[in-house]
Amino acid sequence: MHRRRRTALLFTTALAAAAPLLTACGNDAHPGAAAVVGDQRITVAQLETRVDEVREAQRAAVPDDAQYEQVVARTGTLTRDTLHGMVLDRVLHRAAQDADVTVTRREVQEMRGGLEEQAGGAEELETVWLQQYGVPPERLDDNLRVQLEAQKLAESLGTDTGRPEFWQALSKASEKLDVDLNPRYGAWDVQKSSRVDTKVPWLREITAARTQQTA
Repeated sequence: MHRRRRTALLFTTALAAAAPLLTACGNDAHPGAAAVVGDQRITVAQLETRVDEVREAQRAAVPDDAQYEQVVARTGTLTRDTLHGMVLDRVLHRAAQDADVTVTRREVQEMRGGLEEQAGGAEELETVWLQQYGVPPERLDDNLRVQLEAQKLAESLGTDTGRPEFWQALSKASEKLDVDLNPRYGAWDVQKSSRVDTKVPWLREITAARTQQTA
């Protein structure tokens, strides 16, 4: 398997496996924001747009109504997972900046070319990334940039993306950015750089509500 693809998959797997310990809670100090990361706001509208991109790509890939409903059911936490990814991207970028790590457009193109060759073509790669990682085609390059940034950060630390040293760097970045999640989406665990669920009785998935409205 191509080394860069293996690293990308390791990072993606590590995100899913990160065990949360609740250390930070969100509040309502930022109305209209799904999260605040440093001086950047991730608005609810931006989050909804990202979720819609995934749903539209899934619908295009699975035109059969019954099969699409199964896909939606399997990805019922898409809103929270998407927010987790949006926040973690910013945390990773801050950690990379602190380590003087940069990624060029050429590096992204080279990685994509290698992955397309392995997958059997551009469309095949887009399908794999959508099905396995919930990344729509228009966000593929952005995601590959994140994977490369993670790989290069790990290399600069003399480790890999599955090792504690890598996640310690992300934890430091999380602390510096003072990540604050809207409590409807959970809270941010600084030590693990991961979103965690909180017990909020009125929590409702945006995607679930939108699905009901369009059913």
